[in-house]
Formats: sequence, structure tokens, C-alpha cells
Amino acid sequence: MTDTKTASGDPFDSIVDTPFDSALSGRYLVYALSTITARSLPDVRDGLKPVHRRLLWAMRLLRLDPAAGYKKCARVVGDTIGKYHPHGDQSVYDAMVRLAQTFSLRYPLVDGQGNFGNIDGDNAAAYRYTEAKLTTTAVELMAGLDEGTVDYRPTYNGEEEEPEIFPGLFPNLLANGASGIAVGMATSIPPHNVAELLDAAVHLIDTPDADPRSLTQFVRGPDLPTGGIIAESAASITESYATGRGSFRVRARFAGRIDADGKWQVVPEKGANGTWTLVITEIPYQVAKSKLIEDIAALINDRKLPILADVRDESDAEIRIVLEPRSRTVDPQVLMDGLFRMTDLESRIPLNLNVLDAQRTPRVMSLKEALAAWIEHQFVVMVRRAEHRLAKIDDRIELLDGYIIAYLNLDRVIAIIRQEDEPKPVLMAEFALSDRQAEAILNMRLRSLRKLEEMELRRERDTLDKERAGLAALLADEGKRRKKLKADLSKLRERYGEETFLGRRRTLIEEAAPTRDIPLEAMIEREPITVILSQRGWIRAMKGHVPLDQAEAQKFKEGDGPLFAFHAQTTEKLLLATDHGRFYTLGADKLPGGRGFGEPVRLMVDVEGEAGIVALLPVQPGVRLLLAASDGRGFIAQAGEIVAETRKGRQVVNLRPEVKLRIVRPIAAGEDYVAIIGDNRKLVVFPIDELPEMTRGQGVQLQKYRDGGMADAITFRFEQGLSWPMGGDTGRTRTEADMAPWRVARGATGRMPPVGFPRSNRFVG
Repeated sequence: MTDTKTASGDPFDSIVDTPFDSALSGRYLVYALSTITARSLPDVRDGLKPVHRRLLWAMRLLRLDPAAGYKKCARVVGDTIGKYHPHGDQSVYDAMVRLAQTFSLRYPLVDGQGNFGNIDGDNAAAYRYTEAKLTTTAVELMAGLDEGTVDYRPTYNGEEEEPEIFPGLFPNLLANGASGIAVGMATSIPPHNVAELLDAAVHLIDTPDADPRSLTQFVRGPDLPTGGIIAESAASITESYATGRGSFRVRARFAGRIDADGKWQVVPEKGANGTWTLVITEIPYQVAKSKLIEDIAALINDRKLPILADVRDESDAEIRIVLEPRSRTVDPQVLMDGLFRMTDLESRIPLNLNVLDAQRTPRVMSLKEALAAWIEHQFVVMVRRAEHRLAKIDDRIELLDGYIIAYLNLDRVIAIIRQEDEPKPVLMAEFALSDRQAEAILNMRLRSLRKLEEMELRRERDTLDKERAGLAALLADEGKRRKKLKADLSKLRERYGEETFLGRRRTLIEEAAPTRDIPLEAMIEREPITVILSQRGWIRAMKGHVPLDQAEAQKFKEGDGPLFAFHAQTTEKLLLATDHGRFYTLGADKLPGGRGFGEPVRLMVDVEGEAGIVALLPVQPGVRLLLAASDGRGFIAQAGEIVAETRKGRQVVNLRPEVKLRIVRPIAAGEDYVAIIGDNRKLVVFPIDELPEMTRGQGVQLQKYRDGGMADAITFRFEQGLSWPMGGDTGRTRTEADMAPWRVARGATGRMPPVGFPRSNRFVG
């Protein structure tokens, strides 16, 4: 803080006028830099943020080694915020909890005892109830702190010292990952497998100029503590690691086995009466299990995934979420696709390798750059450790040389000590000793004067000479340093190899196609139904394919009767057409049951009040419809292309005033001609190819009229002739085999129909 007082004592004399925006931007920049470099981004060398580094340092000073007993987390948090990290105790404790969670860190750095939260998303207990100590991994990360490998800096109050970085050989940045949000930048690094990282590091030591994309032959992808499946292609993973930015699609793992192709094959568990269930054994990283189950249950309650009947959480120490389908005929793959699409059983974890380099500068690194920076740090640590050890050896050799001189001249040394009031300068002058050597001789114990001690000193001197020569050679030869680092990495890999419990890969890498859109018929249990629509627009669906004569004989409201009755499946969509030319879509599975009179269809779709219903039929794939209006205009439409997506429907036939849509009739396979009859009892027959296929419009003129309009239209096979029902209840039909006399071009007036044609001018009774 700047002192505002001047020599005259007036604080206002030191006030400097400056633009507000400049003052604000300058102070904000200081805050931003502090957030970036001292809070949010990890260091590429040890993968830690300051709060984590200070926590582990405080635990080390408390001697919370893996072999020691636990201590209260309140003690650790207190020491950390009191000596090294002057911030809120809850934020420090939260950071400590994460270091202890086996589902957050791939290789935990804190061994917690008590409630440190769980994968359900529950919070940890207060720090007065929990205890902790360091893990072996944390000890390896801090190895070498007492060997001059890193610099120390004063703490915030100047009373203590703390290391600027940790020197250990453990590749913590990529092994445990990191996440954080700074000012204007963020970082997100998923955990990886240590054995794979070490293999890639050895490859980089041997070939520093290796292609960044070649590292994916060693680092196959993230290795998440919660397992799961990385469903990305090798090309996508390679590109993400080459740029340092990207994302990974993570899926839950269902119970199953590895098949012959090395892929995970889901195996449903058998239940009673031929039923089956799917069991989830691993969920995506950083997804709370309880929230996941709530979301799946909501899908069931809201009927957004009708093929799923129930979800049960049978987890204990291991995850076991049981999914029960609606019926045994449900396709398990379809059910999984639906869950992947609608829940966090499939999620994305980002990769943003934004870290602080050795100069404390934030930048996004590729996988190769991050590994190379860590390797360079290990070489610096190795050199500093060797130099520190050389200094210690030189100090010890100096003392050993003095001791040996004393043993060789023991009687004279004793005489000098007995006779001289100040023996130290006499010893230094007579035997050419240094001050440290003379002081060490004077401080020797009498028991050290035995012959065996001299032999041990000479042996120690020879050992130190040999070690010193090795260290000097190491410092002088870069090749030896590379060889030593590779040997050290190999030794570390033995402890974290994939054959060990801690080191085995947990996340499967298996390319999978993007989650597909699930067709309606796959989401609904397929059941036969009989659809009945009354003349007044009441609709219902009876279970099973009931004979249509029985369906039409069902009870209706007084003054009402059957209008349409047909067989369908619950997986089908139904097209409802009005005489205004508007088409609506109904889900067959959403129709009311067959008991009672049903429900008004106008409650399901927004049919105009004065519009009349002219057709109701199921949408069959590939089926074409003949659409014709009362003015004799029409066209052909694909049923699947005129399905409406909203309650308001879709205008398909554009009609002139006073014109109504009369005909909506499916065209059967092989039917090649159209027959049109008007109110004037004139019949025309022409090839169906003369009609255009459209999705919306007025169409073309089918038949020309002077008076009245179109009465009916039908399609038929020309070679089989035209058939129509005979009058009465006989149920017989009459067929006119030769329709050549009525075959004309589309739009003609036509001629009188064959003898015996119904007076109602209808092809179908």
C-alpha cells in the first residue's frame, strides 16, 4: 500500500489524477494475473495448483506419512491457512476432499478416513469429523524436496518457507488431471493411465522429435477413475492430443464381457418368465449416481422412454443400477441408445490442456509439449539433485581427509590438544588443515580413536570417491542422464504397471457411432389395436384386432355411429384428414382405451370447428395416397411426407372457396389407373402416371364438369377391370373387365358408367 503522506503531512498533496478506466483496468489486470498464476491453473511440472501444493506440504511437515497414523483434517486445514494459504477454510477443505476421493482422482494423493463424500454426489463430513494422511503417490510426488532439487520461497507472512514446485517423478498433471476457471481462460484435463504416460515419456526421451500424433500408440486415451467407455474414434483422440483441445464422449458400461474382437459385448441378465434386465456397472466421470437415477426415473414417469419400465439402485461398494424393460421383446440396443441420448449415461468431458509452463506463463499445450515439459523438469531435478549431492560429498570428503590425518598422527594430535591452550590454530598450521577439519578433529569422541574407525573412514572415502566420479560423469554426459531417467521411469512403472491393481486400465477405448435417433416404433411396445372413430369425432382403440363388423357394432352415444374402423399397431402414426385439406397426426399408442365412448379427437389435435373429417388411416411406409377435391382437382402424396409434427396439423391440399377435400385413399401396389365419377354421373379412366406427386398444392384437373363436382375417385388395376358392390346385403360385387371405352386423357368430361353401376355414384359402398 502506497504511503499517501508527504513531508508536509498533507495526504492530498500525493494524490495523482488518472482516468478511471486506466486505474480500473490496471487493477483488474493484477487481479486477473493473480487468479491465473496463483489460483486456477496447474503447473505443467507437478500438475498442482498452489492450494493443493500447500496442503500436501503442510501434511508432510505434520509427518502424515503413509505408515503414520491419521490426523484430523481440521489440523491440516488449520496449518495450511495459518502458515501457507490465507484463504477460506472451506475452500481449502474442499480441495483436500477432492484429493482423497477415489472417484475424482485416478491416483489419490490423500488417504482419507471418514466421510469424504461419495459418487452419489453427497458432500463430505465437516473437517472436525474426518482424518487423513498422505498416500504413497503423494510421497513419490514430493520425493527430493530435501535434496536441493527445487527453490523455496517465503510464505505470505515471511515466517516460513514453502517449495515453489514439487520435484517427484510421478506425472501428476496428466495422471490425475485438473480443472479450473481463471479470468478469461480455463483448464480441463481428464485423468490418464500412468503406465501409458511413462511409456510415452520413454519414447520422447529416445526420440525428442517424434510426431505428436505418434504418442497415441502409447496414450490410448483418458483413463477415468470411474471407468466407463470412451466412444471416440482413434482419429478424433489423436487430433485432440495433437492440439491440446477437444472432448471425449464417455458412456456408461453395462454388464457384459470382451468378445473375440476385443470389444465390450453387453450381456443382459436373465430374469423370471423369460424376461431380462440391463445392469450398469460403471457410470461416466463426474456424473452423480443419484442424479442419474432421478433422471432415468423421470423419463419413466413422463413416458418419454416408454420401453423402460423400472430402474433400481442395487449398488453397495460397487455400482449396480438395474434397468427393467417394458417387455422382453424390447431390443436391448435400442433401450441403451435411448438412455444414451436422453440421460448422462453418455456425456462429454472436455480437454483443454491450458497450464502454466516453467516460466509461469499460461498456454495451451499438446500432449507432446506437456510430456516434454515434464521430462525437462525431471532433467533439471536430476541435475540439481546431483549437484546437491556432490556438494554434500565434497563436504564429507573434506572431513574424512581431516580424520585420516588425525589417525595417522594420533600421538602428535593428542599432544597438541593436551599442551596447547588454543590447539586449533596449531593443528591447522602443522597439518595444513582447514578450519572445518580442525574443528571436527577437536569435536571427536574418544571412542572414535579405535583402529576399526580408521578402516571405516578409508572405506567410506573410497565409496564417496566412486559416487562422486559417477555424479560428475552424469553431469557431464547428457546420454547418461537420459539413460538414468529411463531407468527411474522403468522402476516407477513397475509400481503402476497395468498388471497391478492400481495401475490397470479402467476405461475402455472403443469407437462407437453417434447416438442414433430412435424411431417411434422402437420406443413403444408393439401391440395390435382396432381403431374406431365415430361420426361425431369420438375416438378409441380396442386391444387386439377385433373383427371390423364387431367394432362397428360397439356402443356409441345417442345419435352417433361408426365412421371409420380399421386395424393398426400401437407403434404406428395415424393420419386424420379434414375436408379443409388439413392433415393431422395421432399416435396410435396415445389413443384412449376401448372401454366407454373414447374421447373427442378434437382434444388431441386442433381441428377447426366447422371442418369435417374425411379420412383416418395408419401411415404405412412407402404408401401413396390419392387426394381429390370436390372440384375435380387432385394429386398423389407420399403418406410419410405429409405427417404433421404439431397439434395444429399441416395444410396439404390448397382449396378454393367452397371447395372441399373429398377423397383420401391409399393406392395399393400394382394399381395403375384412376377412375373418377362426377355428380353428373360421368366416368373417366386414365393412367395414374398422369398425376403429379406433391407434398402440398391444388393438384391438376382430374375431370371436367359443367354442373356439380366430383362424386368419387378410386385407383385399380386396368387389366383386372373395375369392380363395385351390388345393392342389398348380399355382399357380392360386379366387375366390368373391359374399361377401354372409358379410357381417356386426364381432365376429360367422360361418359356414362357401365350398366349396373350404383346410383349413389360411389365405387365403395
